[in-house]
Amino acid sequence: MIVRKPLVIGTLIVLIAVFALTRPQFHSQTVHKQPAAEFLNPLILKEQQEKARVFKMRKAALQTAIDAYFKKAIDDRLIIGAGVSIVTGDSIIIKSGYGKRNVYKSDTVNDQTVFRLGSLSKGFTGILAGIEVKEGNLSWEDKLIDAVPAFGLKDKANAQMITLSNVLSHTTGVPYHCYTNLVEDGLKLQTIADRFKVINTYTKPGLIYSYQNAMFALSGEMMHAATGQTLQALLQNKLFTPLHMNTASTDYEAMITTNNYAFPHKSTWKGWSRLPVNKKYFNAVAAGGVNASADDMGKWMRFLLGHNETILDAEGLAAVFKPEIEIPDAHKYYQRWKGHLRSSYAYGWRVHEFVDAETGNASTMIHHGGSVSDFRNEIAIFPGEDLGICVLFNSQTSLASSVIPELHELVKKVMNTPVEGLELGKLASAY
Repeated sequence: MIVRKPLVIGTLIVLIAVFALTRPQFHSQTVHKQPAAEFLNPLILKEQQEKARVFKMRKAALQTAIDAYFKKAIDDRLIIGAGVSIVTGDSIIIKSGYGKRNVYKSDTVNDQTVFRLGSLSKGFTGILAGIEVKEGNLSWEDKLIDAVPAFGLKDKANAQMITLSNVLSHTTGVPYHCYTNLVEDGLKLQTIADRFKVINTYTKPGLIYSYQNAMFALSGEMMHAATGQTLQALLQNKLFTPLHMNTASTDYEAMITTNNYAFPHKSTWKGWSRLPVNKKYFNAVAAGGVNASADDMGKWMRFLLGHNETILDAEGLAAVFKPEIEIPDAHKYYQRWKGHLRSSYAYGWRVHEFVDAETGNASTMIHHGGSVSDFRNEIAIFPGEDLGICVLFNSQTSLASSVIPELHELVKKVMNTPVEGLELGKLASAY
């Protein structure tokens, strides 16, 4: 026994060492366990609490100012109703409804009220194309005629050259708004595609900007051919559902069955007159057939600002937003905005460049307007400020031409006001 004692002791030491070496997970848990809130550095905790307090104050001040802005617009009979969403960073700070969705009833607009988006739909189409390109189902250089054999032009060589890139950037060479009337008459896209065979083009594809609805809508047919899924199904499965855009849709029936949709209105000398919701452009969803609420559009802008890369990453978004063709100066309303330098068209989006006359600072806005059946809408993304603004109107209104720069200024005023100056009443009187 005396001889074996060192062996026993040695064995015990080895076992203790092995035991110690085989339990790193417990040690790791102990070392890396997050401290309880009460053990946070008091200075850091205080800083976090102050930031949260200031953010809450700014949000409340902005809400009050936005409320006042749209109350005045309603009182001045510029609008009958509006859905508004504003995003800063990854936070939807405003999602509000104003006015009535039906002038003949007491129904009011809220953040869930569905509007028809008109050409804001083109932005969804451009992004969806970017997703399909990223996944390898499409290429920007894919030929339209390969996907839509019924399509043709009088100049067959030009018809063979038109790519997805040309279709999405309005650079097909086809005359301005060619066959928009056929879209509004409800013809099927394959029928319209065949009608192009008698059309003369201005130039070869890629050389000039000429805005389209019928041609743009054929991008949806290209995605259908490439994936085997309709554009409606692709929008639902790859954008609406993953972004939790719960009231977004692409047809008349889905909009009506929400039981919370805006009717279009027309201003007359007697007052506001309600119009019926019609089915125009649901045959051309890519160009103008998406429906959505202010809540949906807040989630959409949050994604567009790069805060949901699981759907499309920064590289994919950049490809969609890359200017493809400069828009000539035609005295469009957005070309009259303060500091405007130039505008270009990307894939379903206008890209505006601005220069501040006082500071010389340059900035970029990604924007589109939309108008369909007496709905009128505006959306703008400011990448340099991590800011998005969207306004949906259920009437035609002159306010649409100025609402984006005016709300942009209002947001900047609130965000730049010193904390001690954030009394709610002061900012509300700005407009």
